[in-house]
Amino acid sequence: MGQLRADAFDRFVAARWSALLHLARLLTGGDRHRAEDLLQEALVKLWFAWPRVADQAPEAYVRRILVRAVARSARRRWWGEHPVDQLPDPPGVGDETAAVDERTRLETALASLPARQRAAVVLRYYQDLPERHVAEVLGCPVGTARSLTARGVARLRQLLAETVEPVE
Repeated sequence: MGQLRADAFDRFVAARWSALLHLARLLTGGDRHRAEDLLQEALVKLWFAWPRVADQAPEAYVRRILVRAVARSARRRWWGEHPVDQLPDPPGVGDETAAVDERTRLETALASLPARQRAAVVLRYYQDLPERHVAEVLGCPVGTARSLTARGVARLRQLLAETVEPVE
């Protein structure tokens, strides 16, 4: 019985890893290292709850754990060192495509939102969850989830409009 549990869990993680990691990256404002840590923490919690949630909605369970973990970690005052893959060198001309630049702009703008607004926007528009589910995950009334989403989107529009570079 234990092997069946492990196999089902492994299949779930293998199938959903990249989508969950991307969700975690968006929730953390693009910080890949923090996203990996939070996802690992969420999957450990899922492992212990797997017998209860395996037949129901394990992805929703992980999503809720991630949102709560991000909110909890956002309250920390200091994160210590910030590991990076490479030393920061200025990018050469033509090193990046327009799509990567646009995604980076969006992740930077997302990172500047408060944690609950960022979570509401990501859950509503990236995960395409209905407002009712966003409210459930955030643990608030539907009206509050709507308000958080609307304020987050308005702030994103403002931030993205400010960072538009003039075309030469």
